Amino acid sequence: MKSGIKFSLYINYFVFAILLNSVGIVILKSQKIYGVDEVQASTLELFKDIPIAIVSFIIASFLPRIGYKKAMLTALALVSFACMGMYMGNSFWSAKLLFAAVGVSFALIKVSVYSVIGLVTDGQKAHNSLMSSIEGVFMFGIALAYFLFPAFNNEANPNSWLNVYPLLALMSVVSFVILFFARFDEGHEIPGVNISDDIRQMMALMTKMLVIIFVMSAFLFVMIEQGIMTWLPTFNDRVLHLPENISIMMASILAVTLGIGRLLAGQLTKKYTWFQVLVVCLIAAMLMVVFVLPKTVSAHVGIINSFSDLPLIAFAFPVVGLFIAPIYPLLNSVVLSSLPKKLHSPMTGLIVIFSALGGTLGSRIIGWLFKTVGGGQAFYYTLIPMAGLFIALFILKNLTKEEVSQSQTNS
Repeated sequence: MKSGIKFSLYINYFVFAILLNSVGIVILKSQKIYGVDEVQASTLELFKDIPIAIVSFIIASFLPRIGYKKAMLTALALVSFACMGMYMGNSFWSAKLLFAAVGVSFALIKVSVYSVIGLVTDGQKAHNSLMSSIEGVFMFGIALAYFLFPAFNNEANPNSWLNVYPLLALMSVVSFVILFFARFDEGHEIPGVNISDDIRQMMALMTKMLVIIFVMSAFLFVMIEQGIMTWLPTFNDRVLHLPENISIMMASILAVTLGIGRLLAGQLTKKYTWFQVLVVCLIAAMLMVVFVLPKTVSAHVGIINSFSDLPLIAFAFPVVGLFIAPIYPLLNSVVLSSLPKKLHSPMTGLIVIFSALGGTLGSRIIGWLFKTVGGGQAFYYTLIPMAGLFIALFILKNLTKEEVSQSQTNS
C-alpha cells in the first residue's frame, strides 16, 4: 500500500512543479507580450506566493480533519480550470489569476504531501531519503516546464505559447484520476480538539527556538532559490543575449541540477549527517557565485541557433543548483522528523508560509536589482542570504541535539 501512496505523492508533486515554476517563463513572456516592466512582471510571484501563505495558515492545522486525499483532489481540479482560464483569457490579469489559483492549490498539495511523508516513513533517515527524493522529482518537473513551453512557442505567432495550457489541464486531470483511485490510511492523530485549538498549536510551535531558526533558514534559502530560478530566463535573455527559446531551455539546466542534487542528497544522508552535507554544499554554492558568475557575465556569446553554439561557460552557473539542492528538503526533514507526527501538518503550514514569503521577497528583490543595477550584477546579492543561512546551520545543529535529548528524556 505504501508504494501506491508514494507514487501518488510523486505524480502530484511533479505536475505542480511544472505549473508553479513556470512563473519565470511567464514573467519573460509578460514583458514581451503584455508590455509590463520587470517590477510589474515580478508581481506574478506575489500572486503565486501570497495565496500559498494565506491558505497554508488557514488550513494547515485543520487539514487532517478534512483529509489529505480530498485536499489534493480539490487542488488538482482547481488548477485544471485555471489552466483553461489562462488559455482563453490571454492577458496579464489572466496570468495573475492563474498563479493565484496555482498558489491556493499548491498550499493544499504541499501540506498534504509533507504530512503523508511522516505517515509512510519510520525514522529520520527514511524521512530524509523520501523527502529528498520527492523534492528531486519536483525539480525534474520544473526542468520539463522549460522544454514544454518552448515546444509550443512560435515567434511568428505571439499567442502560440498558450497552447501548452490545455495540455497542463489534461495532466492535472490525469493526476486527479490516479489519486482518486489510490488507497491509503491517513492516520488517526488529530492535532487539537477544535479549529481554534489547532491554530493555537501552530502558534505554539513558533515559540520553539528550533522552529524559529528553522523558518528563518527556510526563508533565506527560498530567497536564494526562487530569486535565481525565476530570473534565470531573463538573465540568459538580457545578459547573455540568447534567443528566447534557448534562454528558457537553458534555465532547465538549473532545474535538472537541483533534481540531481536532491536525489543524491537522499543517498548521501545515509552515510553522512545532514549538517556535513549542507555545510559542504553551501560553501560550494558561495564559491560558484564568487568565481563562476563573473566568467559567465563576461562571456562573449556569438550568434546562437542551438545548444551546440553555446560556449561551455554558459552552462556553468546553472550548475550551482547541484549545491543548493539538498538544503531545502534536508532542513524540512530535520525539523519535521524531530516533532510528533500529529504536529507535521501545522509545522508544514509554517514551512509553506515562510517559503512562500521568502520566494516572493527573493523574486521581488532580484527583479528590482535587474532594473536598478542590471542583470549582470543582480545575482551577486544572493551571497547575503547564503551567509545568513551558513550561520543558521550551526545554530540548528545545536538546537536539534537539544530537541532529541529532550524527547528521549520525556520518553
